[in-house]
Amino acid sequence: MRHTPISPLRPDHPRQNSLEKHLQHRPDPQELKARHILLDTNAAPALQSAAHDLERHRASDSLKKGLEKRPQREDLVERNILPDSTAAPAIQGQQKELEKHMRADSLNEKIAHRPNPADLVKEGVLHEDPTQAANDKLYEKRMEEEYAKREGGA
Repeated sequence: MRHTPISPLRPDHPRQNSLEKHLQHRPDPQELKARHILLDTNAAPALQSAAHDLERHRASDSLKKGLEKRPQREDLVERNILPDSTAAPAIQGQQKELEKHMRADSLNEKIAHRPNPADLVKEGVLHEDPTQAANDKLYEKRMEEEYAKREGGA
């Protein structure tokens, strides 16, 4: 495709050469559509604006419907999707870690002060298992046999 000069009166003028050079290197319509400068539509130019507005309204309506159907925060907290915290999101991870450590400390404290099984048997909370003593002796015997095998087999 050959471009005709814009002003045939003075073809040697530097501005005219510059303009023609720019016109030769201008992007094609596909590139302008890819860069969202031109609308990628087959609609007539007079209708493109209306089509674009309709598309934006459709997207807006779809978003509104989605927001209306969104579950309430309380439901998401109840289902463990959102944390039950009023702390800023940036520190919620640290808050969760602190709660975990506090829970572990509490359990360790309770374990440290729990009564031993003999006291619970004396108080009648636990019943002594007559088979346990036999199981303990059998376990000790098997462990001794296993150690003897390993010492002899090594």
